[in-house]
Amino acid sequence: MKTKQLLCGCLLCCAVAIYTACTSKQAPAQDSTTDAVETTQDGDAAEGPQYVDFEMPSPYGSPIRVSDYVDKNKYTLIDFWASWCAPCRGEMPTVVKAYQDYHGKGLEIIGVSLDNDHDAWVAAIEALGMSWPQMSDLKGWECEGAKIYNVRSIPANVLVDQQGNIIATDLRGSELLDKMAELMN
Repeated sequence: MKTKQLLCGCLLCCAVAIYTACTSKQAPAQDSTTDAVETTQDGDAAEGPQYVDFEMPSPYGSPIRVSDYVDKNKYTLIDFWASWCAPCRGEMPTVVKAYQDYHGKGLEIIGVSLDNDHDAWVAAIEALGMSWPQMSDLKGWECEGAKIYNVRSIPANVLVDQQGNIIATDLRGSELLDKMAELMN
């Protein structure tokens, strides 16, 4: 009987540990040798410094660079997300609205996916109505773009002006729409 109770206790502990690891939205520890933008005490990308350019493939395999868009638009939102991320999917209607309202006024969005599965990534782009440029190296939390910007949880974003200055980070919901209204109207 004691053996059975001990085994059940061990299995319960293992199940809790596995559940915690699988449901955590935190990325693995970052490699300190990666070139990255300056960060705040919280570890988020700091506002004020210049953005760091990077390149990854589009869903169709062609390379996309952030710099292809920054100097051509008044503002560029680098949006970190993943198809498997429920909060990202919940936030996407707001990002779509910002794109619809402000793209014609000079906003571009670049989606940076932390997916591992190409088909799931492409299906989510279509299902969520994300008509802006998308990129991913399909490395999940090891995504090079996410490392550069010290992204530890998603959704996350970085708003860059045409001169390449980071002017805001982690704008969500009405904060994103309010910031865009402030800048564009």
